[in-house]
Amino acid sequence: MKSILENRPALTYAVNQAAEVAGYLWQKGWAERNGGNITLNITEFVDNEIKALPAISEVKQIGATLPYLKGCYFYCKGTNKRMRDLARWPMEHGSVIRILDDCATYVIIADHPVMPTSELPAHLSVHNRLIEKGSPYKASLHTHPIELIAMTHCKKFLEKDVATNLLWSMIPETKAFCPRGLGIIPYELPSSVKLAEATIEQLEDYDVAMWEKHGVFAVDVDVMSAFDQVDVLNKSALIYIAAKNMGFEPDGMSQEQMQEMTRAFNLPK
Repeated sequence: MKSILENRPALTYAVNQAAEVAGYLWQKGWAERNGGNITLNITEFVDNEIKALPAISEVKQIGATLPYLKGCYFYCKGTNKRMRDLARWPMEHGSVIRILDDCATYVIIADHPVMPTSELPAHLSVHNRLIEKGSPYKASLHTHPIELIAMTHCKKFLEKDVATNLLWSMIPETKAFCPRGLGIIPYELPSSVKLAEATIEQLEDYDVAMWEKHGVFAVDVDVMSAFDQVDVLNKSALIYIAAKNMGFEPDGMSQEQMQEMTRAFNLPK
């Protein structure tokens, strides 16, 4: 069977980047078993031949009506699929879906009838909002970074922007590469409508949202950039925890030093 990636270098690059990130997530211990998800809006790479591809699945319900996704195409990690396997075989452990004209259903069109992640409604709801507000972001990433999750087991870090300011203060690069900080979402049932709604709300002000005692959800222009934001945040968490393990509370950068960073790099205030 001919792969949808064949003779499509831009699409191949995007999918291979997802595979590369999947490998990093596994190596870092952030993607146990089938943990985590990646969803990419690949509509810009779709040509007439792809538009003419027949469905290889029955029509599936999204679980929501998402009007801005009409005619859109997404690459999605498969449900119950492992990141470590997606890293090696992205089209055997993920699939391409087409959103149908009712904006409430989809079909799988390539390469295999791999069912998308069970959290697809949440991911697609986020993409719907990104398109609605004209965002250039095309990638959503959910993963389980150990040290960031550990911090959510402490109530003080669940208060608005407490974790953000602490993480920014650990190393200058964190504010430079995650300038909007970390949104906090109190615990909700995984895959629930409430969790999806809370995530969309937090992503109005942040590019990375922390699900209490669960993981993070990040968006960006591509999946590598989304991964980078989570990576720098978790590096700061590691620095904080390392200092605590050495027996002291780290000083962190001062507010004056962080404001200097904001001005020097023209970052959001």
